[in-house]
Amino acid sequence: MANEKSVPDRRAGSRTAQDDRPPGHQGVYPISIVSELTGVEPHLLRAWEKAGLLSPVRSVGGTRRYSADDLIRLRHIRALASEGLNVPGIRTVLQLEEELALLRAELDELRAGDRSSSQ
Repeated sequence: MANEKSVPDRRAGSRTAQDDRPPGHQGVYPISIVSELTGVEPHLLRAWEKAGLLSPVRSVGGTRRYSADDLIRLRHIRALASEGLNVPGIRTVLQLEEELALLRAELDELRAGDRSSSQ
């Protein structure tokens, strides 16, 4: 979904529910709710997590908790999959989109610096 905000790449297992995160990053949705909201079966959510495409936080008891940003990322992954991309292809697209976002931000900073120094 081209108009949705890109979410930074996160590897599975690197987050816990106790992390102090901004509202969009806080894991609040259990896998059953995410499955209902997105139409993606839980086994596919777990497979995409194992493949490193998603990384929900874990509660103290180990339950997956997805954030609002995870839902955005999931919808984007689902759209890429529906276009026929396999997991390695999806991973590549996500990485390239993240690199592009970083380069655009860097370019914006450089342009802002040029503007302020020429004034």
